[in-house]
Amino acid sequence: MMAGGGDSMLIRSDKTGGIQMIKERVLTGDRVTGKLHLGHYVGSLQNRVTLQEQYDTFVFLADIQALTTHFDRQQHLGQNLNEITLDYLSAGINPDKATLFIQSMVPEIAELTVLFSMFVTVNSLRHNPTIKAESKNSSLDELYYGFLGYPVSQAADITFCKATIIPVGEDQLPHLELTRKIVRRFNELYSPILVEPRALISETPRLVGTDGNAKMSKSLGNAIELDSTKEEITFKIRKATTDPARVHKNDPGHPDICPIYAYHRAVRSHGAPEIHNSCESGSISCSACKQLITIALDQLIEPMRERRSYYAARPKVVEDILLSGTKRAREIAQETMSEVREAMGLNYFSI
Repeated sequence: MMAGGGDSMLIRSDKTGGIQMIKERVLTGDRVTGKLHLGHYVGSLQNRVTLQEQYDTFVFLADIQALTTHFDRQQHLGQNLNEITLDYLSAGINPDKATLFIQSMVPEIAELTVLFSMFVTVNSLRHNPTIKAESKNSSLDELYYGFLGYPVSQAADITFCKATIIPVGEDQLPHLELTRKIVRRFNELYSPILVEPRALISETPRLVGTDGNAKMSKSLGNAIELDSTKEEITFKIRKATTDPARVHKNDPGHPDICPIYAYHRAVRSHGAPEIHNSCESGSISCSACKQLITIALDQLIEPMRERRSYYAARPKVVEDILLSGTKRAREIAQETMSEVREAMGLNYFSI
């Protein structure tokens, strides 16, 4: 039960029947498929940095879920995991305030996934809008069991640590709703021990790629990575697509369809209205507009480059952060699984 509207504390009973005040728990993470970019930062990372100040924040590296589409590229997992960890730390995730952990090193999550799958129907998974969309957009020639069961795996990620708040975009709401249904079903069938999470919906629009594509993506070659140098930022912005209808310098523009204006709105919101008006009136050239956003992006990424350089030079520190966070996650997972096994009658004896 929450202690009050908008409060970040929960009231729970401890094992002795006493009252315990604890922070609400947030869970979020990313599949380990490659380095993160500006779209990730704007869409989720900067929000996580804020959330860690108020909530007990868990951030996980989803290496098992990466295999749902990258099962034949396992040789890249270790490198991708290290790169994303550096991305997290450089973006401002503080290991003293947030728990960073590796999904595959918490085997209780896999166990919970299997148990949940016993009472989740195949039809509910096949008709999940997110699965249908991702299946259509994926390069897979067949629908694999792990891919189809992705939402069940996500439910285990969320419930093993009894997370109460899940930051999601609109497209992920079907996954979270299935988690809520799984929790309700489990609690009805066995015992009310799992927590039904709620969504914290991101109001930040998805950042378009430098080529104008609806999604910034490393695989599409239209992303600005979080360790980009000033020269790389300058090059990518200079080559970026702008309003195709604007041929001459003083032509009135259409900023709402221009990727560069989207970057202004995301990175320098204070100056975005002026850019919008100047573009529409033709009083600012695309070149000048690009120069302004290039400076802003370099100022945003410069401290990330510095933090990344610090941690990249200290691999043992990074390893210790992951080990410590994974150990904490494992301890919590073992507590939850003990309750789950008892509720399901699976606690025959200790071995």
